Amino acid sequence: MTPTELAEKLHVRDVVLLAGRLLLSLVFVHEGLQLATHFEGAQKAMAALGVGTPLLIATIALQLGAGLSVALGILARLGAIGLGLFCLMTASLFHTNFASQNELLHFEKDLAIAGGMFILALSGAGRLSVDKVLVEMMKGKAGASAKVDTAPAPSEPHLSTGVTSLPL
Repeated sequence: MTPTELAEKLHVRDVVLLAGRLLLSLVFVHEGLQLATHFEGAQKAMAALGVGTPLLIATIALQLGAGLSVALGILARLGAIGLGLFCLMTASLFHTNFASQNELLHFEKDLAIAGGMFILALSGAGRLSVDKVLVEMMKGKAGASAKVDTAPAPSEPHLSTGVTSLPL
């Protein structure tokens, strides 16, 4: 497929969802890697905040696992919900000293990131995701082993229609 054909096939929505997923996940993957590669220092810093080692390990696993989930589009809705809830908890537990402008800024950023994650959870990862590739592969295998349906597959609705693919 040529770049021109690829550009014609992709929708702006899918490119924007990919860019948004990558930007949202960057902070979690980076922080998870930092905590994991500097574990002893992170352990001491977290202990000073009253966070024990098991919770630190869970935090690293969540940041790396859910961060990569969102970035790659593998169960991205679930990863986005997990990271959104993580941001709400972080804001409410560690950034409540509003007398400090820095703490207030961290509180607001955590809320903003949580909002972005919840929007992503509703919209889904889009067509530029590993999940979409896996679904297409499974459809191909099912079509090869069963009678092929000639009706076109329904496409994922666009956000502009007011309909998401998440059943409510």
